[in-house]
Amino acid sequence: MTIRETMEQFEKEHLSPYASLSCNSKGRETPEEECDIRPVYQRDRDRILHCKSFRRLKHKTQVFLAPEGDHYRTRLTHTLEVSQNARTIAKALRLNEDLVEAIALGHDLGHTPFGHCGEAALNDVCPEGFAHNEQSVRVVQYLEKKGQGLNLTWEVRDGILNHQTKSIPATLEGKVVRFSDKIAYINHDIDDAIRAQVISEEDIPSEYRDILGHTTRDRLNTLIHSIISESMDKDDISMAPDIEEAMKGLRLFMFENVYTNPNAKAQEKKARDLIIELYEYYNKHFDLLSPKYKFIYEHYNQSKERVVCDYIAGMTDQYAILHFQELRVPTSWKVK
Repeated sequence: MTIRETMEQFEKEHLSPYASLSCNSKGRETPEEECDIRPVYQRDRDRILHCKSFRRLKHKTQVFLAPEGDHYRTRLTHTLEVSQNARTIAKALRLNEDLVEAIALGHDLGHTPFGHCGEAALNDVCPEGFAHNEQSVRVVQYLEKKGQGLNLTWEVRDGILNHQTKSIPATLEGKVVRFSDKIAYINHDIDDAIRAQVISEEDIPSEYRDILGHTTRDRLNTLIHSIISESMDKDDISMAPDIEEAMKGLRLFMFENVYTNPNAKAQEKKARDLIIELYEYYNKHFDLLSPKYKFIYEHYNQSKERVVCDYIAGMTDQYAILHFQELRVPTSWKVK
């Protein structure tokens, strides 16, 4: 028996009856020989961790665009906090931690530069629309490895695609990540907003603080414990109704006071215009894209607009700014 088979047997014997067992995966679009050491979801986690799109997340905006300070969250640190929350819940519920971690690490790979501002800009100008969850699936399915993709399992791709509020993942592990994403961004965005002096702890309505807690640590503790206690030995992932309503209220408070705050979002108009300018430029000069994107256009029969979105969405904040400057800002002339 190989190490992988031993680990699969361990899952059968010790995980919850509602867990997604590695040996029962629906598999990959392109069949592969099994690894002798790692079950399928562990391999997926490793592939995401080592891919270029994952590394670029460290230079992509979470909420605050180009903040002055080293302690504000980036898209990468957000991803790691989602993963940690999800693994804590999955371990307690005896779910598949490898699957949870793979989904969590991959859920935001398709995010644009400048966060949701960049996403909204591409969605407005691209005739086919743009959504970062769908783009994350495109990253792992087509864009990584020079257009070959990562060939991840169906369950991981499903969890990545359906991590947003409006969608429901097919696995409990995917549902854990869906909750963990909200828990992470609400709480770390509060922490960042307080650091930026956009809000104070006392600004948070007492009706939410009295239920969830008066510090980030207490709120995380309350929310995670609620999911575990409400979901133990059940075929679903849920939260106590009063705590979930408080979380929704806290999220609405953040939208009204932080996510749309003019001080926190002062640079977004410039970022939006920059993204749209790049989109329009490369639709007119599609031939300037690298061979990788021309391969995706031709091999997968994609529209030019979609491939241009692929290119722009893969940029980091700083690369998008520098690239825009190269294209649109005059430089000094000198004799060669």
